[in-house]
Amino acid sequence: MRIPRWIHAARCVVRVEVDAIIPDADPSEPCLELATVRWLEDVQAMADACEFDRLAAIGELYVRRSA
Repeated sequence: MRIPRWIHAARCVVRVEVDAIIPDADPSEPCLELATVRWLEDVQAMADACEFDRLAAIGELYVRRSA
C-alpha cells in the first residue's frame, strides 16, 4: 500500500508517496519500514537545505515565495 507523507521545512513543503505495511495485529494504522523512515529523514534534510531540484524529482514540491 502506498500512502502520502508531507515533509515541512521553512521554505518548502514536499509530498512524497511511500510504501506502508498494514500489520495484522492492528490494521487501523499503516506502519513504515525502517528504510522508509530513514529515507524520509533524508528528504527532510534536503528540504531543510532547500535542495529544490532534488525534491521536485521525488515528489510534489511547494516553495514559499518571499513577500
